[in-house]
Amino acid sequence: MSCDNRANILHHALRLFAARGYDAVGVQEIVEAAGVTKPTLYHYFGSKRGLLDALLTGYFEPLHRLIWPAAEYRGDLPLTLTQIAAAYFRFARENPAFYRMQLSMYFAPPESDSFQAVIRLREKQHHLLENLFLCAAEQHGNMKGRQQRYAITFQGMIDTYIGLSLNGYTTLNNETLYQAIHQFMHGIFS
Repeated sequence: MSCDNRANILHHALRLFAARGYDAVGVQEIVEAAGVTKPTLYHYFGSKRGLLDALLTGYFEPLHRLIWPAAEYRGDLPLTLTQIAAAYFRFARENPAFYRMQLSMYFAPPESDSFQAVIRLREKQHHLLENLFLCAAEQHGNMKGRQQRYAITFQGMIDTYIGLSLNGYTTLNNETLYQAIHQFMHGIFS
């Protein structure tokens, strides 16, 4: 039963945070939705921030396990970028509430709890992408010294497509994937 309480709290917190934002949701609302008491939430997570940290870690770890092997550069940049974007798209399709929540937190005010919680996990992904472009620059001289900008731009493009999909403006399918990578490649090789 205790594992069920923990999972139930996480489930309802994700649903509420994704719908209205972390700051707009109180502990009382979470425990009422989950059908537990405040002491139960505090037993598992210590605080609302502890709940958020557990929620973020629980989703970012599987995402990182998808991105890590996809981001290994093997001499074919278009293929590597396609694999990375495909992994993000698949994860976002399978976890739309989480992806919406973490995107909103990433664009929250820098001093907010939600931004502080999500930034360290997003930076981990950014470093993977930056390293990819650093490795690719050895093969593509015009890319030298631009790895940080390329990583920022590539992550931003992926997040934009996912955000548009979450709001019903596009579909994360193979055609969208191809167009996104094609457009990005034209930009970095020009």
